[in-house]
Amino acid sequence: MTKRFLVLAAASALSLGGLAGCATGFRADVARFQQLPPAQGQTFTVMPGDNRLAGSLEFAHYGDLVAKRLIDYGYVRAADPASAQLVVSLDYDIDKGTQRVRSTGFARSPFYYDPFFYPGYYRGWGGWRGRYMMGFYDPFLWGGAGYNDIESYVVYQSRLRMKIDRAGGERVFEGTARAQSVSNKLTYLVPNLIDALFTGFPGQNGEEVRVTVAPEPKN
Repeated sequence: MTKRFLVLAAASALSLGGLAGCATGFRADVARFQQLPPAQGQTFTVMPGDNRLAGSLEFAHYGDLVAKRLIDYGYVRAADPASAQLVVSLDYDIDKGTQRVRSTGFARSPFYYDPFFYPGYYRGWGGWRGRYMMGFYDPFLWGGAGYNDIESYVVYQSRLRMKIDRAGGERVFEGTARAQSVSNKLTYLVPNLIDALFTGFPGQNGEEVRVTVAPEPKN
């Protein structure tokens, strides 16, 4: 079988359905453990779970997203973090990705016109390079008759964790949202993981659910 490796996240996103997230929504697995009392205006502050993120503008942005969600549920952001009744700890990460392979189920015609390859160059890491001469049929590029092409793509595992403690240190909430995607951009992943974690917040103690965050409406 001819192998045609394409490490193209955009192309994979169109063909991977659930991993794409753009048209079908962002899917995440959410686990929550909680003993939160009903929201009655308790004050809170948001802190990074990783001390290295203290003072980070990136973390401040995601912390604000979490704060807005808590405010929507009836909590109040403390003007003085030291006086907060609840301390919210937020942490997020993404792995280096895992390469996966899938068959396209069809072979490309040797006479197929592809503007990204024609008239004989492709874009590699070092710029544009020659791949074949005009009129030359390369079965290793196109796949011979009766053969299926194979695509290689990278899947990333992302995770967001949130903990809520009383000022005295008593833990009242632990939540984790995990997702697989062909994107490794935290600016896309973290807001969606936050949305997933807060869907049905605070949830049932000990539950693990699959959450689909609806895509943003087009303007």
